Amino acid sequence: MSECKLNHTHEDVKNKYVSVSAFLPEDMKPLFDQFFSGEHTQDLLNDVFHLLKKYDLASEEEKSARNRRLYLVLRNV
Repeated sequence: MSECKLNHTHEDVKNKYVSVSAFLPEDMKPLFDQFFSGEHTQDLLNDVFHLLKKYDLASEEEKSARNRRLYLVLRNV
């Protein structure tokens, strides 16, 4: 994933999640519900946004790597 100079808002992340949620593992969805109920640093919002960006177009190998990172973030916030 390339570096992005934009800061993504809580709403940006939520909208991106909604757009790719059908492609995410079912057991990850409650973790996102919990994530969206809290406040997070700009770095964390940007990171989650980019993990979700074009998730639906990623290869299975790339999805697996993104899932590992997403679980790590979502389980530790």
